[in-house]
Amino acid sequence: MTHDSTHHAKVIDHATGTAKVGHEWDGIEELDTPLPRWWLWTFYATVVFALVYVVLYPAIPMLHSASAGTLGWSSRGVLADEVAHEKAEHQGVRDALAATPIEALAADPALQRAAIEGGHAAFKVNCVQCHGAGAAGAKGYPNLNDDDWLWGGDLSAIQQTLVNGIRQPGNDATRSSLMPSFGKDGILTPAQVQDVVSHIRVLSKQDPANASSRRGAQIFADNCAVCHGANGEGNRSVGAPKLSDKIWLYGGDRASLVGTVTNAHAGVMPAWTGRLDPVTIKMLAVYVHSLGGGEAAPAPAAPAATPTAGAAR
Repeated sequence: MTHDSTHHAKVIDHATGTAKVGHEWDGIEELDTPLPRWWLWTFYATVVFALVYVVLYPAIPMLHSASAGTLGWSSRGVLADEVAHEKAEHQGVRDALAATPIEALAADPALQRAAIEGGHAAFKVNCVQCHGAGAAGAKGYPNLNDDDWLWGGDLSAIQQTLVNGIRQPGNDATRSSLMPSFGKDGILTPAQVQDVVSHIRVLSKQDPANASSRRGAQIFADNCAVCHGANGEGNRSVGAPKLSDKIWLYGGDRASLVGTVTNAHAGVMPAWTGRLDPVTIKMLAVYVHSLGGGEAAPAPAAPAATPTAGAAR
């Protein structure tokens, strides 16, 4: 049997002068058109570029990292350098803030502005989750824009709250107040809870006096006035809120008040010591103080009079 070489010979398309690949679909034949030279050179260039990149930069995935590259460059390294540069640029301001007592910052407006700006940045990272972007708070999370404070609103008081937190476990210096669960613990009956809530709503000028509130007045005097004051004026030394206004942490409607008296809340705010450095905590305190409700530092107590020789006799 003779070999038929015509099966291996290329068939040329007469219209284009290009060889055919030998494929045919419904009478349509495919041409073996060569790739454009510019496309081939572009492809070769990308291959060379990829090989050079793999050698110079991190590229090959490994178990815990990637190949380092001969240049030693990495995005993590760039970030670390940028962070270090920013810290170096601001280190002078941070040193000045560290050396200046928080009460004295107002005497240096430029340093105080830097503290407010730094505190605002720290607030957006650490505090907005509870207090909100505008620091207006929510149910169970205090509004930091007003002048209603449980523990005091001067700079030192705010700083102390940030440093030690509220009911922070394991911190003996933490802010802590304890209100009994009067209903849950059986200290008051449900009817007595309703009566004392009626009295509280009278104190806060939400309801007129009635028979229930008059019964609740005595219950309040026996159980609540020791912390909240006879007229509901509150007591910052023990973190007891003022009840004679219309600012409420957990709600001032009857249902919310009944819930609070029945089963007292015990909110927790973390102590930021160990989480943030002292300068950042100081900047946060200055920022919160600047929101509108910050108070002046209390006047120092007058020194005790020194007894005279005549008085000693």
